[in-house]
Amino acid sequence: MEKEVKIFLIEDDPEDVLLIRESLSQVAGASFKFKFEHSENLENGLERLSKSNADVLLLDLSLPDSRGLDTFTKAHAHSPKTPIVVLTGLDDKTLGLEALWQGAQDYLVKGRVDGKMLVRVIRYALERSRVQSELRAQPLAE
Repeated sequence: MEKEVKIFLIEDDPEDVLLIRESLSQVAGASFKFKFEHSENLENGLERLSKSNADVLLLDLSLPDSRGLDTFTKAHAHSPKTPIVVLTGLDDKTLGLEALWQGAQDYLVKGRVDGKMLVRVIRYALERSRVQSELRAQPLAE
């Protein structure tokens, strides 16, 4: 049975948006059906994210209204329970790693992603987020 996964993408490059959509649509045998929403800037994206009930956020770190780790920090503060996968340019690889330290579930270097990898990253981000939520809900052992 297919599970519907709601993906919210904040990305300003139309070519990258198209590439991500096509990559997901071409993955045969995925146990997920993807529902896709998109915004081109952080402010509008976070506003719409609040209303979307997205399962995962794919977040470009270089947007017209926000750049670098500040982009992730704002998104994470806005939606702390939504798993975030950071999208970086090759030059931003260090920022991707720093975002992991700050709470991102994963990061991908744009231009080096295929559909299978993207599906795997989304699945793992969802599962890590679920496990982390369960661990936070458990009382501490004495």
